Amino acid sequence: MGDGVETLDPLMVAERWMDEGRNVAIATVMETWGSAPRPTGSHLVIDGEGNFHGSVSGGCVEGAVITEALDVIGGGEPKMLEFGVADETAWRVGLSCGGRIRVYVERLG
Repeated sequence: MGDGVETLDPLMVAERWMDEGRNVAIATVMETWGSAPRPTGSHLVIDGEGNFHGSVSGGCVEGAVITEALDVIGGGEPKMLEFGVADETAWRVGLSCGGRIRVYVERLG
């Protein structure tokens, strides 16, 4: 059956993970331009093991955001990330659709 985590709000998942003693970071879509795949306010939660729930991009930049989140969990400062087609990394992370997004990553707890 699973635990129904797929249907939970990422913020609820973050709270549960923190209750379990996990280190948790949250990534939030702060701004979008053009054809961004996820709306402003979308969340992705990441724990210190690299587990994640939610989405900030429909899959295109999740890998890069998770990598940055692990750094933030490891004691780094919060970060504002920007991904877009003007960036040479756009094709690498899959934002060839013409949009740009800004994602804020912070540690919780």
